Amino acid sequence: MYEIKELFDLKHTKAEDFLSQFIYPWQALGQIKDFIIRLGESLDKNDFNEVSDKVWIHKNASVSPSAYIGAPCIIDDGSEIRHCAFIRGSALIGKNCVVGNSTEIKNSILFDNVQVPHYNYVGDSILGYKAHMGAGSITSNVKSDSSLVRIKDGEKVFETALKKCGAFLGDCAEIGCNSVLNPGTVIGKNSNVYPLSSVRGVVPENSIYKTGGVTVTKK
Repeated sequence: MYEIKELFDLKHTKAEDFLSQFIYPWQALGQIKDFIIRLGESLDKNDFNEVSDKVWIHKNASVSPSAYIGAPCIIDDGSEIRHCAFIRGSALIGKNCVVGNSTEIKNSILFDNVQVPHYNYVGDSILGYKAHMGAGSITSNVKSDSSLVRIKDGEKVFETALKKCGAFLGDCAEIGCNSVLNPGTVIGKNSNVYPLSSVRGVVPENSIYKTGGVTVTKK
């Protein structure tokens, strides 16, 4: 439930070849910046404008004048970057995405059709095709004691060797408003998280994460 091939359909991102090198998504986090620079330099200049050093924006993307776009960054075809969005850099924004008001993104990959439209924080994370984060939901990417993040699934524990590691949302994952995805959280494909949840560990695909951490299989 936490391997790249289980979480994502890689056909829905320009990061397909990059992510295919890894088994687990957290293994890619440390190389996102260099990957975006390489990819940006290879983009078709007929489709993308390099609006500032190492910031490439598709000619059909919409970017509010009040948005901040840090380098390196790629914003793909049809995406909408709204008022006061804060993209700090090392971000790949896929096709037809929405990055909304006061949403902050850093060192992350958003697959095509991802929506983070209202007051979201996405850091050191990968969001799969059509993933959606409700208003105010965030990825927490640093533990309170600053120790290295571990991915836990029952008795299985994966050592990431990373101090900063956010969340990994499978395709079509739906995160309820004002939820916190704790460091190293994995949400499986087609799963839902109730609003106001504090989630850690692995939520299986096709599941609903309910109040109090109860997880049930979708019918």
